[in-house]
Amino acid sequence: MSKAVVEQKKQVVQQIKDKIEKAQSVVLVDYRGLNVEEVTDLRKKYTEAGVEYKVYKNTLMRFAFKEAGLEEFNKNLTGPNAIALSYEDAVSAAKITNQYAKENEKLEIKAGIVDGNVIDIEGIKALANIPSREVLIAQVLGGLNSPITGFVNVLQGNIRNLVYVLNAISEQKEA
Repeated sequence: MSKAVVEQKKQVVQQIKDKIEKAQSVVLVDYRGLNVEEVTDLRKKYTEAGVEYKVYKNTLMRFAFKEAGLEEFNKNLTGPNAIALSYEDAVSAAKITNQYAKENEKLEIKAGIVDGNVIDIEGIKALANIPSREVLIAQVLGGLNSPITGFVNVLQGNIRNLVYVLNAISEQKEA
């Protein structure tokens, strides 16, 4: 092998390693059996969610995962594999992959990485069931807003009752 080819492969390994380290989550899938149309559909869904879908040679991924300190992930690198890298939302890659695998049994989820921790298929499915970041923020804000709304209603009730009492006293003195 020439030095140029070796150098090019080293660059690809470094590129994969950088992507793995930058990503909030990585999902490894076996895409064997999917036709071009199905892969294109899957790529489109990933792209819409800001998830990168890439196919690399297993040997290059093995070196990259080893350099990233995730050597235990390499046991999953058998057969044709692709990785889905989610940079903004740790849930989106798992959610899209899990949903697509339910619709199309040819897509096999193998493993994943979340915040530098290797997870199995069950971990990916559990991650896929977590609401998105926006939904979680809305739920937290709703939870924070609820006591405030209740407090305002209590205060309005007391003021309303004071007005009723003053009105009753006024009517009583008039009579």
